[in-house]
Amino acid sequence: MISLEFLLTSLVVVLIPGTGVLYTVATGLLAGKRASFFAALGCTLGIIPALAASALGLAAIFHTSAVAFQLVKYIGAAYLLYLAWQMWRTSSPLSITSQQPNRSYTGFIAKGFLINILNPKLSVFFLAFLPQFIPHTSENVLGSMLMHGSIFMLMTFAVFIVYGFLSSTFSVFIVKSERASIYMQKFFSVSFASLGLKLALSERV
Repeated sequence: MISLEFLLTSLVVVLIPGTGVLYTVATGLLAGKRASFFAALGCTLGIIPALAASALGLAAIFHTSAVAFQLVKYIGAAYLLYLAWQMWRTSSPLSITSQQPNRSYTGFIAKGFLINILNPKLSVFFLAFLPQFIPHTSENVLGSMLMHGSIFMLMTFAVFIVYGFLSSTFSVFIVKSERASIYMQKFFSVSFASLGLKLALSERV
C-alpha cells in the first residue's frame, strides 16, 4: 500500500536540486527540450542499480566497507570533474543548428545514467529511506521495496522533465546571446566541479 506520506516525502526529495537536476536543467538550457527529455531519462535509469542494490541489501556494503564506498565515490567525483572540464573547455557560442532533431541523444542518456550510478550515497539513501514506508506485516518486503522504488523513479522522471522543459523555454534567449551562452556553460561547468569536490569530500552516512 502506497501511503500519502511516502508520496509527499518522495516529492520533496525529488524537488531538491542535485546533480541530476543540474544536469537536466543544463541540458535543457544548452541543448533544448528534446535533449532535456533524454537527460531526465538517463538520470532516472541511473536510479535502477541503486534501487536494486538497496532492495537486495547490497547497499549495506557501503555502510560496512570504507574501501567500496570510497572507490565508487572517487570515481563519481572524477566523472563530475571531467564533465566540468569538458564543458569549460568546449564553451562556445551556441547555434540553432546544434539543436536540430537529427542529433544523437544517446550521449545525454549515458551521461545522466553515469551521474547517478556513480553516486554511492544514492544506494545508501534508498537503504535508509524505503524501509521506513514498508509495513512490518508485509509478506513480500522485496516486492514492496521495488514497488515504492518504481514510484519514486516515476516521480523523479516527471519532475526532471518539468525542470528540463522549463529551462528549455529560456534556451532561445541563451542562443541569441553569444556572451550569455558562454557564461551559462561556464556557470554549469563550475557547478559540476563544485558538486564533484563535494562528493569527493563527503563521508558515509
